[in-house]
Amino acid sequence: MSTTLDGQIVFDDDRLCVEPLSLSRDSMERAVPGLNGVLSIDLGKRCRKIKQTGVLRAKSRPEMSSRINTISAYIDGKTHKLVTNTGREFDNLRMDVFKTSNERVSGSGVVVDYEVVYTQLI
Repeated sequence: MSTTLDGQIVFDDDRLCVEPLSLSRDSMERAVPGLNGVLSIDLGKRCRKIKQTGVLRAKSRPEMSSRINTISAYIDGKTHKLVTNTGREFDNLRMDVFKTSNERVSGSGVVVDYEVVYTQLI
């Protein structure tokens, strides 16, 4: 099984790590006349960040550039579904950040490290 985003295989499974962070809650605080302190209203669960890291491989720099452009196109404000190679599913993800680093040449072509940060909308 491969890691997919909206059913498309755009990531390699090499050193793939998906780290869901804690859900956040929101609240509203208001001062009320006659009340010593503030009134805090719990607005419930909101969203959470999910961080994905890994390595992309390509046979050439133009092919790597094409892969990076394909992934960057998912930063479109729409929600997506990530399914990892272990079968974990994450729905309602908005891709907020996609960054690459440490591009290098390997025996089979070009390798680059990447990081994706999603916001999982509740």
